[in-house]
Amino acid sequence: MAEKTSKSRPDVGGIGISNPQRVIDQRSGATKLQLAKYYLSVGDWLMPHLAQRPLSIVRAPGGVDGDSFFQRHCGRLKMPNMRVLDKSLDPEHARLIQADSITAVVEAAQMGTVELHTWNARSDRIDRPDRIVFDLDPDPELPWSSMIDATRLTLDLLSELGLKAFLKTSGGRGMHVVVPISRRHDWECVNSFARSVTERLAAQSPDQIVAKMGPKNRVGKIFVDFLRNQRGASTVAAYSVRARPGLPVSVPISLDELEKIDGANQWTIHTLQQRLESAKSDPWAEYGSTRQGLSAALLKAVRCDA
Repeated sequence: MAEKTSKSRPDVGGIGISNPQRVIDQRSGATKLQLAKYYLSVGDWLMPHLAQRPLSIVRAPGGVDGDSFFQRHCGRLKMPNMRVLDKSLDPEHARLIQADSITAVVEAAQMGTVELHTWNARSDRIDRPDRIVFDLDPDPELPWSSMIDATRLTLDLLSELGLKAFLKTSGGRGMHVVVPISRRHDWECVNSFARSVTERLAAQSPDQIVAKMGPKNRVGKIFVDFLRNQRGASTVAAYSVRARPGLPVSVPISLDELEKIDGANQWTIHTLQQRLESAKSDPWAEYGSTRQGLSAALLKAVRCDA
């Protein structure tokens, strides 16, 4: 949709952006309007990662240096383009939301949203997750080379187990290892498998990886977070901006790019477009066609005491 101009509320993808020149990131000087334009510009890349998934949003109305709010529902926000899901999907909480169009994403940005997080299941079969996510969370004092090593160890173990994995930067300090799976397993099975993978990694490389969360436990180490594989948990979506100074972005990369990047926050809303324009292919092109499950033999093989 063509962008119109207006001094008060410039139109971005059909959504009028109020306070367009309000700076939301002091480090880069990025404005609310620039964030909305970023999301519109990456719509073709972003929307496949949001499609049919319950969405959680991180709002930072005062900018990324101020307070932020994590929410899984519209609340009092006026977002008519955001789909509100059936109450039965999460009976004990307010109705979940889902972005079915880039218009809904820009609308969320207009309401102060910076980050977009999604569930590991789609809303049509919410009790059957279709991916496993390992979030590698390092001690902030560790060099980037330690993250590369831990990521490789994780990929090697998954490969040993016969599973194909995909990588993306977190947009923060760590890496996300994503394993697509068939929708045959319940949350308990998937979470148990993810825990076993982390425990196996920690047992094999105790000087590098830890299986217990918390800053005290990961001093000098990296926590391979398996907790994002529980029902209701979510992970920042690929091509989502992070509510951090500089407005970095979570970006899919190919496995052979791991040693070539300088950090998990390498790309921002100001630099990602160059990467996308020069990309010869989608590093996750095979994600959608990857079919793999968690067999009984695989579940047994990953256990530390197997």
